[in-house]
Amino acid sequence: MLVKVNRAAAAALLTLLLLVAFVPASRAQLGISRPKGAQLLDGIVVKVDNQIVLQSDVENIYVQEVARAEGKALPPDLKCKILQSLVLNKLMLARAEVDSVTVTDQQVNGEVDRRMAYFIQQIGSEKRLEEQYNKPIKSLKDDLRPQIKDQLTQQKMQETITGKVSVTPREVAQYFSRVPKDSLPYFSTEVEVGQIVVPAQVNDKAKQAAIAKLNDLRAQVLAGADFATLAKANSQDPGSAKEGGYLGFFKRGELVPEYEAASMKLEPGQMSPVVQSQFGFHLIQFIERKGNTYSTRHILLKPETGAADASASAKTLTMLRRQILADSLSFAKAAKDNSSDKESSGNGGLLKNRQDGGSRMALDKLDPAIFFTIDTMKVGHITPPLPYRTDDGKDAMRILWLKSNTPPHQANLQDDYQKIAGAALNEKKNKALDEWFLRNRGTVYLEIAPEYAQCKVLDVAEK
Repeated sequence: MLVKVNRAAAAALLTLLLLVAFVPASRAQLGISRPKGAQLLDGIVVKVDNQIVLQSDVENIYVQEVARAEGKALPPDLKCKILQSLVLNKLMLARAEVDSVTVTDQQVNGEVDRRMAYFIQQIGSEKRLEEQYNKPIKSLKDDLRPQIKDQLTQQKMQETITGKVSVTPREVAQYFSRVPKDSLPYFSTEVEVGQIVVPAQVNDKAKQAAIAKLNDLRAQVLAGADFATLAKANSQDPGSAKEGGYLGFFKRGELVPEYEAASMKLEPGQMSPVVQSQFGFHLIQFIERKGNTYSTRHILLKPETGAADASASAKTLTMLRRQILADSLSFAKAAKDNSSDKESSGNGGLLKNRQDGGSRMALDKLDPAIFFTIDTMKVGHITPPLPYRTDDGKDAMRILWLKSNTPPHQANLQDDYQKIAGAALNEKKNKALDEWFLRNRGTVYLEIAPEYAQCKVLDVAEK
């Protein structure tokens, strides 16, 4: 059956997949068991041009929602809503292919690395992550890469549709006036928190020790030792060490510049001198070229930072803190010029609320490390330097600044203009998406399995 998509209530679901970072491999890993004797048979439930939605796609997201609900009642039509979200994302991908909307491999790999670093930080270590999923890091990245590519493509496609949409102060006021007074949200305590992060520097002694060890390993290979065997025993890259340091095939621009530049100078079987990158120090062995791709193996060593390195970072932050408190330097400029956290340094040093893009965040939603630090602070206070570990697992020091503390209140234009403007903008963007789907619904057809015929996604949109 070929049908067109009903866009009613779809805009709120459009980004559901974009919020799904990593789907666990099984229900058991979520603490949810399937009824005894039941078996999930995978199969195609929707076709959108050459894009497909599998039964397992719906089930995986449903399992996540059940886990998040923690026993609370779920909407009876949850699976239909999930399916609708999946279909809309597939429609985005189908049209992106037609309209030549693409993302680069470098963008995809960068996001894969960022997500993986976050997962590792959350679970505690690379080893624990590998044990939980029973796969090496490299395989986990390979599993994640197609999902990330689709998500980034969907985001880019949505941006091409809504990127130029904006709202005026008048439209924001009109939007707010349409909200019934008894329906205005009540906001809990909200704060604005700034940070300046200075990473701990690896000292020269640790660097020289890593270089010396890699040079010794290089000499062993030149004397006849097997590179792969030495990689398994010595490399600190868990994603490739178990594979003898083998990274597989990559195109130009997909690996960090220092690594690629060194690799391109080699012939098959040759080794590089010691190469430094943002990940540490590498010894690279070139394997082969195939078309516009090349393969290598490497041994990675990551020099550890020490107390002396952290104290140097603390000294820098102490100086900045003193200047800011003396009003000889603004926190925003200090963050822009010194903080290694690019997201906050470009925002006046303020942490961003990922839901609305603003700088005010609910106190009870803060990271516990920040919450317990600022809970007793006065507005305007800046902490002394504190130990910190970045999202990619590097040691650092930071100072925190409590810029503002807004008590609980009912939404109003004066205190909550940014949130209200964001809601008004989302409404306008959703209308733009509605119009886009209405214009393009005749160019993309869906074939949907009969068991989902009751879902609204099967209705023909008539407006």
